[in-house]
Amino acid sequence: MVGSSRANVRYPFMLTILGFAMIATFLVLIMMKKMSPIAALVLIPALFCVFVGKGAKLGDYVIDGVTGLAPTAAMLMFAIVYFGVMIDVGLFDPIVRGILRFCRADPLRIVVGTALLAAIVSLDGDGSTTFMITVSAMYPLYKRLKMSLVVMTGVAAMANGVMNTLPWGGPTARAATALKLDASDIFVPMIPALAVGLLGVLALAYVLGRRERKRLGVLTLDEVLVEERETVLAGGGSASEAGAGSGAGRRNGRTGGAGSDAGAAEEDGAPDEGFQGLDPNRPTLRPRLYWFNALLTVALLTAMIMEWLPIPVLFLLGAALALTVNFPHMPDQKARIAAHAENVLNVSGMVFAAAVFTGVLQGTGMVDHMAAWLVGNIPDAMGPHLALVTGVLSIPLTYFMSNDGFYFGILPVLAEAGQAHGVSAVEIARASIVGQPLHMSSPLVPAVYVLVGMAKVEFGDHTRFVVKWAALTSLVVLGAGILFGIV
Repeated sequence: MVGSSRANVRYPFMLTILGFAMIATFLVLIMMKKMSPIAALVLIPALFCVFVGKGAKLGDYVIDGVTGLAPTAAMLMFAIVYFGVMIDVGLFDPIVRGILRFCRADPLRIVVGTALLAAIVSLDGDGSTTFMITVSAMYPLYKRLKMSLVVMTGVAAMANGVMNTLPWGGPTARAATALKLDASDIFVPMIPALAVGLLGVLALAYVLGRRERKRLGVLTLDEVLVEERETVLAGGGSASEAGAGSGAGRRNGRTGGAGSDAGAAEEDGAPDEGFQGLDPNRPTLRPRLYWFNALLTVALLTAMIMEWLPIPVLFLLGAALALTVNFPHMPDQKARIAAHAENVLNVSGMVFAAAVFTGVLQGTGMVDHMAAWLVGNIPDAMGPHLALVTGVLSIPLTYFMSNDGFYFGILPVLAEAGQAHGVSAVEIARASIVGQPLHMSSPLVPAVYVLVGMAKVEFGDHTRFVVKWAALTSLVVLGAGILFGIV
């Protein structure tokens, strides 16, 4: 009996260790580029499932994970088609032109503009929508000026993470549901702290933009537009060379260095596809249908916020309607679907691969034991400060877990422990949302694969860049909440 008891004690601890080891192995391998994210998401959890001794149940865990993420995958598939069509027909061209005028080909303005655009578009509450619009608008500038694409993905993810705390964004609603609170009681008092967090993202964007400006210098808008037209007309090669000679050489009056190769030809000699979306003469434009497409998009986002129908159904209907009205001929519809098939396949494949990871984490019980171990190791002396503890824990836990797992599995336990020490549930709930700036770059968040996929950035590179800055942003929000007496 004693031996059996000791085995029962050791088994949860083993699951805890293996859970942390599995996550660490995944992160190390993708950041070192030893495995692709899809392969790592599938093979590593399968291997650890065998280590746990539950290899025979791997199929059940994967099916459960796929079942849970299938609606998300469907939503992303049809959302990519819908917004891809809207970009093709020119709905967002005015936004792109406005950003071009604001940014003036200045790397500092471009990075700050990325943060502003991501924050504004995040008002719809959907991360994948935010990333598709932001990358579509900003990618041409980053590509043309040879700016760091991980700066774009990192800034966009952090801005969206702060705005993801809106009541219709997900985390706040989950916290309210789990603790039986009103979402407005959680969100409204947190507005000053979240505003500080957003200002922190803008300040970071300013610093990163200055760094990019120092590395690359500044072109004028006219020079960029000239290079764009030359790229479209000449097929990329001569325009790139012209950019190297006439554009990069005039950056802040300097020659040579990092700035001098900003207009260099593409590695594979292909046209610079970055500015193709700005081509004012592309055949997919539908100027006569501009207001129809604008109203359709507003109606779609309104229906999504008001929850009139499930989001996957809304995007399925929206994509079908957008294709039918804008491209009534079947060959044109097939061409548009084919044009966006690569993004659809990359993102949906990544989501289903992530289903293996989440399915094994949850099915084996590793995630539950990891959380219980963390909560159980909180010192009694920290009881009166459990809101602060919750805020700190939310940063790593919402990165390593889904929002559902954290808010419905961990938060009630923290709230119950807090009430025993006189800390109200609403304070715990407010503290629980501060980890969202980091959460939006979690490998378990499907929208992040839209971001890195459209930006053509390796997930490991994005992770290596963003983790430290996103964690800092989360701590800024938590610190502001404490300073203002909100948490």
